[in-house]
Amino acid sequence: MDGEEVDAVAEARVIPLHGADREAPRRRRGVAQARPAAVLPEPPDEPSAELTDEPSEESVASEPAAWERHLAELLTFARRRLQGDYEVDEFGFDPDLTDHVLMPPLRPLYEKWFRVETIGMHNVPGEGGALIVANHSGTLPLDATMTAFAVRADHPKRRHLRMLGADLVFKTPVLGALARKSGQTLACNPDAERLLSSGELVGVWPEGFKGIGKPFKDRYKLQRFGRGGFVSAALNTGVPIIPCSIVGAEEIYPKLADIKPLARLLGLPYFPVTPFFPLFGPLGAIPLPSKWYIEFGEPIRTDVYGEHAADDPMLVFNLTDQVRETIQQTLYRLLTQRRNVFLG
Repeated sequence: MDGEEVDAVAEARVIPLHGADREAPRRRRGVAQARPAAVLPEPPDEPSAELTDEPSEESVASEPAAWERHLAELLTFARRRLQGDYEVDEFGFDPDLTDHVLMPPLRPLYEKWFRVETIGMHNVPGEGGALIVANHSGTLPLDATMTAFAVRADHPKRRHLRMLGADLVFKTPVLGALARKSGQTLACNPDAERLLSSGELVGVWPEGFKGIGKPFKDRYKLQRFGRGGFVSAALNTGVPIIPCSIVGAEEIYPKLADIKPLARLLGLPYFPVTPFFPLFGPLGAIPLPSKWYIEFGEPIRTDVYGEHAADDPMLVFNLTDQVRETIQQTLYRLLTQRRNVFLG
């Protein structure tokens, strides 16, 4: 074998380690590395998505874990509170506290326990004032809380629902302060009209305690809607009225009886007796996991009746009756479609 042949054989057995071939050891695991470089294909700079389904180390490192995101949000919230970098409106509404402290604990109740489904959310306007009018039930007013959460969580614009509450809510220690912080205010026409005129989405439950405190045998039978004060507020501000029907809340605390002497002693509108309360004490306060549906009906316009329409008692009565009848008929329709109280 002459000198030129020896040199050719030596070149074929040497694996180059310079230039572009330095990247050769970065081939995918499981591929043999012992073959001569002369017959190995040129490796790609990055692994192809077709070769592996595993995320790259860089992408995994760039995505923080869920607990890290929550911790970062909590620290950011705490810094804002310490620095006073948040706003509270004239009614005491604190949106920062509502979104980061008061709303998150309601999510498991909304999504996992009651498994709330919303219907007709497109009927709720994305901006401007509007009045949502809903049926009231359940012994405790969880239906109002779930409706507010639904508007905040499921509406495309993630709007806050400013709820109108009874005097008892704001007279109760701690609860009254939290209600103010979450955007609630007294159920009176002046406050309602100020909110509606400023473009807020307002919620009202005109049955009041007559609705949430009615016995289980009268479930889904609407009580009287008062004197139509909510209609007057809508007429004075020209905002639409959106009927809202809630199915499922009647079954969370089936009220079988009312201990009136105890209610008077405690200053409550009623003291309920349910299958589990007060027999099982605090455990009896756990709501039953009924399946919920919240339907928002088509808006009823009020800006077509003129400037002093609220002074016409017949118009106020007719609109009140129209809203009440719309909600009642929707409740009946939803109940006929429901196969099971707990499964839907």
